[in-house]
Amino acid sequence: MNIYVGNLPYSTTDDELMKVFSQYGTVSSARVVMDYATSRSRGFGFVEMPNQSEGQQAIEKLNGWQMQGRALKVNEARPREERRPSRGGRY
Repeated sequence: MNIYVGNLPYSTTDDELMKVFSQYGTVSSARVVMDYATSRSRGFGFVEMPNQSEGQQAIEKLNGWQMQGRALKVNEARPREERRPSRGGRY
């Protein structure tokens, strides 16, 4: 199960995110999304949990949970939408 985690404190690391979700089951990956230009966190990330019921429990327990004074927004991640290729330049 792929889980979206929003409203993360900007100082959160991949390891910290993994540790929080590991309390509810096996975590195969945890990634905080970084801004390429500034190398700073964008305030959200994704956690992959192979067991559906453990992932659902993590969502229920951690949605709204306070992390460094910020209420997390946790839900099942939606599939990525196809992006149309950019034409580049002006029309």
